[in-house]
Amino acid sequence: MYSIGAVAKKTGISSYTLRYYEKAGLTPFVKRDEQGRRVFNDDDVESLGLIRCLKQTGMPLEDIRQFISWCDAGDATIDQRLAMFEQQRQAVEDQIHQSLLNLQKVNYKIDLYRKASQAGSEAAVDCDAIPVKDTATLLQEVASYEADQVTTK
Repeated sequence: MYSIGAVAKKTGISSYTLRYYEKAGLTPFVKRDEQGRRVFNDDDVESLGLIRCLKQTGMPLEDIRQFISWCDAGDATIDQRLAMFEQQRQAVEDQIHQSLLNLQKVNYKIDLYRKASQAGSEAAVDCDAIPVKDTATLLQEVASYEADQVTTK
């Protein structure tokens, strides 16, 4: 069993946020001891990790609360939970795609400024439109970049 302070340290979620989650109905699973203090078990900590994950993917607290409610309701809500997670996966994939497009623009500007730096002027650099690449190509570039980072460390 863990205190709220121990859970805050273990999860990186502040005590304030943990209390807020309780007030928002996201942690009905958390019990209290004889003195009224919150006590968490390993399953609670794992559930908090999932809540944090969903929040970081942009899922609204209301939807997370609905998910928690469906979990409490049991097997009758498996299809709703599946649909929710499939929808959230699509939202995360859309975010990744947008991030890759942003990365492409940033990389283009880096290349442009490197060339301008070498030439001594922006005027000497061709500033045509940013080339459009598909997601697979962008992911390949990210993987290549990550591989380069590993070899340079």
